[in-house]
Amino acid sequence: MPAYVPADHGAAWESIAPTEAGFDGARLDAAVAFAQSHDSPWPRSLFYPDGRYVGNVEWNESGPWSEIVGPVRERGGPAGLVLKGGRIVVEWGDTSRADMTFSIAKSYLSVLTGLAVQDGLIRDLDDAVGKTVSGPFFASDHNAGITWRHLLQQSSEWQGEIFEKSDQVDHNRQIGPGADNSRKGQRRELKTPGSFYEYNDVRVNLLGYCLLQRFRKPLPEVLRERIMGPIGASADWEWQGYENSFVEIDGQRMQSVPGGGHWGGGLFIGARDHARFGLLMARKGEWDGRSLLSADWIAQMVSPSPTLPNYGYLWWLNRGASTKAGVPASAFWALGAGTNVILVDPEHDLVAVLRWIDGASYDGFLTALYGALR
Repeated sequence: MPAYVPADHGAAWESIAPTEAGFDGARLDAAVAFAQSHDSPWPRSLFYPDGRYVGNVEWNESGPWSEIVGPVRERGGPAGLVLKGGRIVVEWGDTSRADMTFSIAKSYLSVLTGLAVQDGLIRDLDDAVGKTVSGPFFASDHNAGITWRHLLQQSSEWQGEIFEKSDQVDHNRQIGPGADNSRKGQRRELKTPGSFYEYNDVRVNLLGYCLLQRFRKPLPEVLRERIMGPIGASADWEWQGYENSFVEIDGQRMQSVPGGGHWGGGLFIGARDHARFGLLMARKGEWDGRSLLSADWIAQMVSPSPTLPNYGYLWWLNRGASTKAGVPASAFWALGAGTNVILVDPEHDLVAVLRWIDGASYDGFLTALYGALR
């Protein structure tokens, strides 16, 4: 008998009492209260009173590539839910509100890449991308050897400009608590593709463009048809590109979509839809007896990268120096600025979605959540 999955959006999503799900109810309530009381420090409008976009402030960004070119919408407050066995154990805030989700979109790109592999559109991750994606982006000697795996592991060291954003904008970028971005945007000497990790949104946007070229149809359509529709997600989510990211493919005008909201745009989605997506990952790509994404791809997707042990294919892993105490080594998560999280813990059949928690408090929430598990 297939494991429980929620009915399509609009129907009741079964809940389960904390004690029945293996939680201490009082401690779980405390974890939720912690999340609710540690709102993101970002302004609700996502713009500061002086007109600066939060991303430009967060990443110390100014200059020729800092222009906001995609839509930006006011955010909601803290929200989230915890699933055990696919059922809702606890839920707080507005979990249906379709908010910006920043770099969680990268993990959705990883899933789309898996579909492209399943479909034979990408024959081998170690193939040079330029073999099947025509145009100028892989014409140089340096870029010619970049593979799909390099793009997925953020080790491509691709050099160039796409949609008027240069790879240099994220040179020397750091992320996470204590990040020092005082040198961000300063040009550095590039290394051999595949040898060096750098969190670089321009290069991830390049991956989105390359997937569009392989699918020959807008990525939001592919995601809706292959993943979000079958898992019963709402119709409220959308994936927005930039005002200048339209391309022509087979005579049709299509918008290439980014892997985040660095310059606006990206994935606008609610916590409940994220939870469905996370549950699909926890269930190794199966939904109600149907395989939507291969279990082999998910295993590859969450395997450590050679250049960063706590990073897979655009998913964060509980490995290396950043290991979260009390959380299984098999757990992984999608992470977006602001802070937004989809935590997937297959070992406990647990999924947790967090919207708009102070990033410095994420570990505190995990400690409280896992401290509530019996």
